[in-house]
Amino acid sequence: MAKSKKRKNSDYKTSIIASEETKKSAKDAGATRWDAAKARAESRQKRKKQPKKPREKGQLKEYFRGVKLEMKKVVWPTKSELGSFTVVVLATCAAFALLFWGVDSGVLAAIKAICF
Repeated sequence: MAKSKKRKNSDYKTSIIASEETKKSAKDAGATRWDAAKARAESRQKRKKQPKKPREKGQLKEYFRGVKLEMKKVVWPTKSELGSFTVVVLATCAAFALLFWGVDSGVLAAIKAICF
C-alpha cells in the first residue's frame, strides 16, 4: 500500500487558482456549480469565525415543557398488562440464563475432555 503524500496549504491554494482559471475558460453548468460550492465554503468559514451565541434563557424550560407534552401522549399499560409483561420478561431471562449455562457447561466439558 503506497503512502499518500501529505498536502500543504500552498498545494490547495495552487489547485484553487488552477481551478479558477479553468472555470473562467469553461462556460458550462460546471462553472455555476463551482461558484455555488465556493460560496458555501466561504459562508462556512464566516460562521466558524463568529463567536458562539450565549444560550437564551428559557430554553431548558421549553425543553421540559415539550417533554411533559410528549409524556401525556404515551399510552401507559394497565396493572394487569404490566404484571403479565413482567412475567414474560422474567421467564425469558430465566430461559436464556439456563441456555447459556448449558452451552457453557458443554463447552467446558469438551475442553476438559480434549485438553486434560
